[in-house]
Amino acid sequence: MESFKNKLDKLARSLGKPEISQNTIDYKSMRKVYDQQANDDIKQLQQHTKLKRIEAIHGKSDLNPKWTFENLSRDSEDVIEAISIAESFIAAHDDLEWRTSSSHMMLFYGDYGRGKSHIAGAIAHKLIDQHEISVLYRQLSTLLEMRFFSYDFSSQDNIGEKFRQAHQQLLDVDLLILDEVCVNETVLKKNAQSWLGHVLRQRSADNKNCILISNHNLKELEHALGKYCFESIKEYDTYKVRFSGPSRRNTIVPEIPESHSSNSYKPNQVK
Repeated sequence: MESFKNKLDKLARSLGKPEISQNTIDYKSMRKVYDQQANDDIKQLQQHTKLKRIEAIHGKSDLNPKWTFENLSRDSEDVIEAISIAESFIAAHDDLEWRTSSSHMMLFYGDYGRGKSHIAGAIAHKLIDQHEISVLYRQLSTLLEMRFFSYDFSSQDNIGEKFRQAHQQLLDVDLLILDEVCVNETVLKKNAQSWLGHVLRQRSADNKNCILISNHNLKELEHALGKYCFESIKEYDTYKVRFSGPSRRNTIVPEIPESHSSNSYKPNQVK
């Protein structure tokens, strides 16, 4: 008995058309193509959404966009060592257990202009891009001023509410970078020591990481922060990095050659 397919082929030939068997569509192959296209579209959408998330994290971080590893001058041993430690710190974030099992702190200290803030910012940019880590960069002096003015109950600018929001951000963010810690301060006031110590202890309890940046050496920093606050630092797995190389900031006042210094004007000179 002639099959239905053969009958269709005869009809097609009689009409001068290609046989149905020659024009048969491979639906399984088409399905694979459509599935692949759908998967590609989903991946593109996910990538676009990820880039939007990363862009939003960068926008909230308050980081200097120029603070990248590419912009660093690797011109001294301390910077090269700091970059090596920073890269190890970033790579450790690939291990989810490392990220969630304890808190980690990088303590950058050394004189002005040595690249401390730059490297901290470079670390933060990498962590945002690679792991979508939320970051907040703040100068401690700015927070302490805001905290001080938050007690002005007659203020009309909502400073109290702004500080409470800022305080909560300090606790919630994945990586907190505190710069200029105790700058121009021999010792913080007792209530400031207690407040900062509480913030650091709470973050440590929640396994959240910090980078502290200071111009003090470690002994001076311990004195400036006070015992309670400095003990809070010891609760972290701490990486201490000393910056001792040359300043990378531009000189405003050029040095006067030795041969000209004796003839130049000197203030308060008695003749």
